[in-house]
Amino acid sequence: MKKMNLVMIGNGMAGVRSLEELIKLAPELYNITVFGAEPHPNYNRILLSPVLAGEQQLEDIVLNDWAWYETNGITLHAGWTVTEIDRQQRLVHARNAQGETRSAPYDRLILATGSKPFILPVPGKDLQGVLAYRDIADTEAMIAAAAQYKNAVVIGGGLLGLEAANGLMKRGMDVTVVHVAPWLMERQLDEVAGRMLQKSLEDRGMTFRIGAQTQELLGDANGRVAHVRFQNGEELPADLVVMAVGIRPNTTLAEQTGLHVNRGIVVNDTLQTTTDPRIYAVGECAAHRGIAYGLVAPLFEQGKVLANHLAQFGIGRYTGSLTSTKLKVTGIDLFSAGDFLGGPGTEEIVLSDPHAEGGGVYKKLVLKDDKLVGACLYGDTVDGSWYFKLLRDGRNVSDLRDKLMFGESNIGDAGHQGQSRAMAMADSDEVCGCNGVTKGTICKAIKEKGLFTLDDVRKHTKASASCGSCTGLVEQILMFTAGGDYSATPKTKALCACTEHGHQAVRDAIRTPLPDGGKLLTIPDVYRHLNWKTPNGCATCRPAVNYYLLSTWPKEAQDDPQSRYINERSHANIQKDGTYSVVPRMWGGETTADELRRIANAVDKYKIPTVKVTGGQRIDLLGVKKEDLQAVWRDIGMPSGHAYAKALRTVKTCVGSEWCRMGTQDSTQMGKDLERALWRMQAPHKVKLAVSGCPRNCAESGIKDVGVIGVDSGWELHIAGNGGIKTEVAQFLCKVKTAAEVLEYSGAFLQLYREEGWYLERTVHYVGRVGLDYVKKKILDDHEGRRALWERLQYTLDGEPDPWFEADKARVDQRQFIPIKVEKTTA
Repeated sequence: MKKMNLVMIGNGMAGVRSLEELIKLAPELYNITVFGAEPHPNYNRILLSPVLAGEQQLEDIVLNDWAWYETNGITLHAGWTVTEIDRQQRLVHARNAQGETRSAPYDRLILATGSKPFILPVPGKDLQGVLAYRDIADTEAMIAAAAQYKNAVVIGGGLLGLEAANGLMKRGMDVTVVHVAPWLMERQLDEVAGRMLQKSLEDRGMTFRIGAQTQELLGDANGRVAHVRFQNGEELPADLVVMAVGIRPNTTLAEQTGLHVNRGIVVNDTLQTTTDPRIYAVGECAAHRGIAYGLVAPLFEQGKVLANHLAQFGIGRYTGSLTSTKLKVTGIDLFSAGDFLGGPGTEEIVLSDPHAEGGGVYKKLVLKDDKLVGACLYGDTVDGSWYFKLLRDGRNVSDLRDKLMFGESNIGDAGHQGQSRAMAMADSDEVCGCNGVTKGTICKAIKEKGLFTLDDVRKHTKASASCGSCTGLVEQILMFTAGGDYSATPKTKALCACTEHGHQAVRDAIRTPLPDGGKLLTIPDVYRHLNWKTPNGCATCRPAVNYYLLSTWPKEAQDDPQSRYINERSHANIQKDGTYSVVPRMWGGETTADELRRIANAVDKYKIPTVKVTGGQRIDLLGVKKEDLQAVWRDIGMPSGHAYAKALRTVKTCVGSEWCRMGTQDSTQMGKDLERALWRMQAPHKVKLAVSGCPRNCAESGIKDVGVIGVDSGWELHIAGNGGIKTEVAQFLCKVKTAAEVLEYSGAFLQLYREEGWYLERTVHYVGRVGLDYVKKKILDDHEGRRALWERLQYTLDGEPDPWFEADKARVDQRQFIPIKVEKTTA
């Protein structure tokens, strides 16, 4: 049977969840194409706040990585914005940031365009430094601003605004939240809870302007926002303004297409648009029975019904959702559901302890005709799901009234008292409201699949993988179901879901000779030998295993370039708009007029929009088209800077004794010698070095993987430093006299790290795992072992190709640089 063409516009959580459900039901029914305006795979938008706060990295919040699309046969056009839907020809037309066009035919079309942030229509809204808070680009812009500026104003005291304010505050900014309503989060909390939340956040350093109305944003001479002016004439200094005042369904494309729009794209109970049954809408852009939902749980419910209909089962109907809100705002638990404000004809049961540990506890239950119709909880939300179940079921609670406020554990058998919430739950009780996962589903997965960590449970059931508010409950279930003490979960964690083996076990297996004297030299060899659950592995384990093979058996193991990340396959860093950056190597940060002329000529010739000096004393060319990469490399004629790789990035230097009157050693020459000796070195993670000519440490040697500091009698070596969000000061290793010793000792440490480090483990974490004493024993006490390490590294690097100029030897797939020709289809 010929497959139908299914096109989805939008690559967010609701749309991709629909595809996940569809693939379960009918994996062979459609050729699936996805257009996503952002240059990223599907990620958890809810967890942008921890990224902003520095608690997680962007890669941590990816829900479906690039390999997932490939594995499921989905064509993903990331960084492409759909500009037109031709309903007569059933074609979708798209454009990318470079102005290129692309078209795709459809038999069925899903609109998953989400929502757009609402921007207050005030003068100055277009000034530089005025942002919304909706996606990765907004988050990165806020992180960049926090590193440069001091004063931030967040307009909007809802969940998103408070999370933005908390993240910016953790980044070191002075933050004021402006909220026009009488109390914070007025749609989720009543006034008492809202006031308690404000007090708790003020205690943490956040400032508020409650009831203030923004009149105008004022800029400086450079066009950047400088002040916020209120209607009463008061002004606040603001280097950054974040507008978090609400969202609107993104219906622009639907309106242009002639679909019925009213508070969203109007859909029926099968999520088909009422104008064209071939076109569906799901998520925040859809309006069902007059309601456009903004919470994850109802959007996922819609996705299941949509998938059911597309799979031609024809039995599912979406009839709407009763919503509850269980949130964690900057570490404070909140829950609300139903008519929590109360009113005529209702009665309230209230418990309030504003001085309780952790910022206070407040509970309000609203009853009408002996039924629970609303609940608002602050500080203690453990019984939120139980209250929601009572509310949803419409149960008469007259027999529970005297104990209702004290939670489920106090109802019924006294045997429940004192036991954990998880133990008291029935298998049919819902644990994760976002994903509709019950306790029974979690317990079954833990027992049948041998799950032992929270990450494992998330991967197999999706429980706690969305907003994260049920994480504690999932951990309790895991603890008593898996047995033993969950807090004592072993550090030996499986490399990925494809195997039960950890990183060290895989490294050991590759290093150990086979019974016949042979070696494991290819990824398939490793998978067969270790009985990998998934024959072809996944995007997590393939790069790791490939690195372990190459670092264990250099010049023998078979490299698999396709098992590297996209940056390492293209040998350039992909940027958020789909273009690439090129960073040529400059030995020790030193360059020449001839090199600079060649760079300038390439910038002009290929119309490269941005030229940036990096923190590693190099020049970064940003905005290079993929099809121009090879030509840019050729014209520049400089070695690869490996700015994209798990490898040696830079050796930063100061000018040292050659020029500086304070310098005690020639740090520039030492840096150049180190970089030339190590520049083709692959490693478990990126590696940065620095050489300072005196203890004043101008090259920041104290926060590098290897830091070298010149002193009167020679050089000090420091290891395992780390810059970034969590700065780690490098630890003193030893003092040496000569440049040759600097090379040997530094190279030996890096080779030890290469041979023993786990993939994506920085040197700071490697040394933290094995201990500094262990490293000293290997490098300082064992002279022969140190020399052997240094010799093995030199052997490995000898003859390693530069991918820019020895593409065939480096096994670079040059087909990727051939531009895709798209024939324009006209109606």
